[in-house]
Amino acid sequence: MKQPVCVVCGIGPKNGASFARRFAEDGYAVALLSRKTELSTSIAETLPKARAYACDVSDAASVETAFAAVRRELGEIDVLVFNAGSGSWGNIEELSAEDFERSWRVNTLGAFLTAKQVIPHMKERGSGNIVLVGATASLRGKPFTTAFAPAKAAQRSLGQAMARHLGPSGVHVSLVIIDGGIAKPTGEEIKTLDPDAIAKAAAYLVQQDKSAWTFELDLRPHVESW
Repeated sequence: MKQPVCVVCGIGPKNGASFARRFAEDGYAVALLSRKTELSTSIAETLPKARAYACDVSDAASVETAFAAVRRELGEIDVLVFNAGSGSWGNIEELSAEDFERSWRVNTLGAFLTAKQVIPHMKERGSGNIVLVGATASLRGKPFTTAFAPAKAAQRSLGQAMARHLGPSGVHVSLVIIDGGIAKPTGEEIKTLDPDAIAKAAAYLVQQDKSAWTFELDLRPHVESW
């Protein structure tokens, strides 16, 4: 029986690492995609069936090459977790057009390009999951998120459009909105989100019954003001 495959785009020591570990624990072969592979390779070496791939999600050719390698070496993809994100911080007077475009290319175009790599097979099979990792910036703009908030808002709208289009074909598209800082909890009071808890929530989303799918899931520590 084929082992299911999960692709995690965007590997860092917090969320990315936790997504990779969680889906490996759940029996997936895991592909770890990131621009640089030093960290992703070290994580992959600790997991039973995982590989690291270099991929710039903002570049169509890089995405195509990486996903072709994943399909060739691990098989067709059952779950895509889009965790890649980039922010240029500052108000409109401080940011350049290049800053603004870079944020959009990673957060929104990257989600678009990677989703298009997995959709055909998921539709053909009648099942699959695409999980986008978003942010509360998608719901409101602040002066210092002049580039980041529009990119995340566009990503959220893209996710909604994909969910409504692909749902009838059996493909579940969901968005996890992260509200708060991310780090391992310290002390008695949890003031930040635990990345392992975020990964657990994503794993829950991909296991939902088709009769009760979630599109948008807000995650925040209990002490977060909202």
